[in-house]
Amino acid sequence: MEEYKPGTTFPGKIGLTVGESDPAWPEPLRARKDAPNVLFIVLDDTGYGQLGCYGSPINTPNLDKLASNGLLYNNMHTTALCSPSRSCILTGRNHHSNHVASIMETSTGYPGYDCYIPFENGFLSEILQLHGYNTYCVGKWHLTPAEQMSAAGPYDRWPTGRGFERYYGFLGGDTHQYYPDLVYDNHQVEPEKTAEKGYHLTEDLADRAIHFIADAKQVAPDKPFFMYFATGAMHAPHHTPKEYADRYKGVFDDGWEAYREKVFARQKEMGIIPENSELPYHDPDVPEWDKCSAEEKKLYARMMEVFAGFLEHTDHQIGRLLDFLENIEEMDNTLIMVISDNGASAEGGPTGSVNENRFFNNVPESLEDNLAALDELGGPRHFNHYPWGWTWAGDTPFKRWKRETYRGGTSDAFIAHWPEGIKARGEVRTQYAHVVDMVPTVLEILGIEPPEEIRGVAQSPIEGMSFANTFNDAKAEGKRNTQYFEMFGHRSIYHNGWRAVCPYPGPSFRKAADETGYKFGDPITEQMLRERDSNGWELYNISEDFTESNDLADQYPEILQELINQWYVEAGKYNVLPIDGSTVARFAAQRPQISKDRSRYVYYPGTQEVPENAAARVLNRPHVIAAMVDIPKGGAEGVLLRHGGRTGGYTLFVKDGKLHYIHNYVGVKELHVVSEKNVPEGRVILSYQFEPVGKPDLSSGKGTPGTGTLYFNEEQAGKAEIPVTMPNMIGLGGGLAIGQDSGSTVTDSYKAPFAFTGTIHRVIVDVSGDRIEDHEAEIRAALARQ
Repeated sequence: MEEYKPGTTFPGKIGLTVGESDPAWPEPLRARKDAPNVLFIVLDDTGYGQLGCYGSPINTPNLDKLASNGLLYNNMHTTALCSPSRSCILTGRNHHSNHVASIMETSTGYPGYDCYIPFENGFLSEILQLHGYNTYCVGKWHLTPAEQMSAAGPYDRWPTGRGFERYYGFLGGDTHQYYPDLVYDNHQVEPEKTAEKGYHLTEDLADRAIHFIADAKQVAPDKPFFMYFATGAMHAPHHTPKEYADRYKGVFDDGWEAYREKVFARQKEMGIIPENSELPYHDPDVPEWDKCSAEEKKLYARMMEVFAGFLEHTDHQIGRLLDFLENIEEMDNTLIMVISDNGASAEGGPTGSVNENRFFNNVPESLEDNLAALDELGGPRHFNHYPWGWTWAGDTPFKRWKRETYRGGTSDAFIAHWPEGIKARGEVRTQYAHVVDMVPTVLEILGIEPPEEIRGVAQSPIEGMSFANTFNDAKAEGKRNTQYFEMFGHRSIYHNGWRAVCPYPGPSFRKAADETGYKFGDPITEQMLRERDSNGWELYNISEDFTESNDLADQYPEILQELINQWYVEAGKYNVLPIDGSTVARFAAQRPQISKDRSRYVYYPGTQEVPENAAARVLNRPHVIAAMVDIPKGGAEGVLLRHGGRTGGYTLFVKDGKLHYIHNYVGVKELHVVSEKNVPEGRVILSYQFEPVGKPDLSSGKGTPGTGTLYFNEEQAGKAEIPVTMPNMIGLGGGLAIGQDSGSTVTDSYKAPFAFTGTIHRVIVDVSGDRIEDHEAEIRAALARQ
């Protein structure tokens, strides 16, 4: 059979009849013979000292096996935050070059900050698709502008719009592990089973990854694949089957200082860190374990047990995917790269949390309340996160954590495994590298030149540098001599073995408050910038001081000034300016919207999981929810509208013949309005009206109080006082849905999905009243879901 390249001259013969003609076919797009598969495994919020192969007591046998049969890198770096790092991993360009200075919810109108990843910054998926690869994305995405994640699209910045042929996962920064917000390709779906029947998101994602690969390999076994497998674990909520958490009972009872000391010693024994490394000072923001009460120790230790179980459970699911590759004889010719998107997360605060929604709404958590949830931590009823003492411990041997550009935020575990291409086994690589280097490394291995254009769009230069030369040469010279970092005004730069850091608001929250008065999220003024540039930078000789323990700024001012100058050079080159330390202002910034703001929302039956940022915003304002329905003879029951979940939300439903409205105040209590009469049969408008009777106290976690009234058509059917409402944010368990409450139900008054058995024609939500907002609380919520 004769083939020819599409776009070239037809080489066959065309006569008057088929008998006088010779056929030829356009050549199918094929990868080169024996091209390896490529698998990126992206962990979330996993610190340098949390994998077993990096000295942790947490059991991660499958990842450890990759390290022992491949390479472990001790000098890999990320941006210190989720979306920015992921953009680098997939494009090979720096995060400001990708316009992703921060998470997607905090975009601002500057080239490095608008969160619209340019199409001239092609994704690895787009490149490999052009070279005959199947391309799959499974798990967390968080690379679509927040205002484009609803069903209204546009879809060109969803995974399937950026070169991935198939997608299954969640688009945002986090999701409930038992009741996730799932998207399949470009439409929302529900999990195939419930938490009560054993559902867990990570297991589901592993199943889907296996199915994607199997679907194609059984038809075209020689066609390679690229898979981006990003589970979202170990981001909050820390959800894991109880049996996994229970495996760690007592393991962490001696506290976070002991954890750091033991892991630090183990890292030296394993040759992961230099023998002369020092363990940095006790972080001022972390309480000493011995000064915690017995009850605090009990709670905090269990929170860490749950996290450890979550990580081991995740490792097991990764192992299932690896076992499948082994079974189909694809393991040896699959290049696997494992990376975390940033250091361990401190978003649980100093005392941890069992319901992050309380934190987002300024509702304090008490030790007593959290202890009451102790036996249920890791289960579906709570949205839990450990205290930042464990964050600090998880980033051993470094100081600080995610969102900061000390090494605790930017230095991450990295494993490379490829039996057919990497001869070394179980060796440590020390060359300096950054996640922007992953794409060019893959391209060099595959013998692919970066394309000049993709789908007609001219491509920008790739900014990463391949480290493929280190695969089989431990002494190979690293190619990356300079790398800048910036996150919320926290800046640093690496240059030829030296590292300069300008922490913002300071080296710790406590020191910043005591010495400068600045706090996280404060905007950086010109005066503040000059002040920080004059006396706020620290200097470390990383080639001799691996853990940034000894500040040499006073000893080598000339070197420090050289690095500061170099930082500004890099900043100018990669769209880092203007320097922005703000959070509230970023979140409150006006952005282009798909539709104009409106006061009347119309929803139709079957609507499911409208995201929070696209749903009707009813908090702290008068509003009406009105459902036009047909009630059959004998009555009906079920949910009319639901928004949120167990951690907070509201629901309008019919049960036992009555119309009900329940406002779940951040999982603490349910405020209930019920009709006095039964819902009439036939066509009827069932509505709930909220009228404020006072002002909110947002800083104290109290939204607008009011009166809730139920109506059948225009007839009042029930009334009750609503003394407190959620001030800032609906719950974390789900978006707005019509006709059912699937997953994490707003109330225990019914069981999911409690689908409406009558006919819903439409549900209208009117929010024409003025709304009072707390942008500072909203930005905290956005930052924690990254």
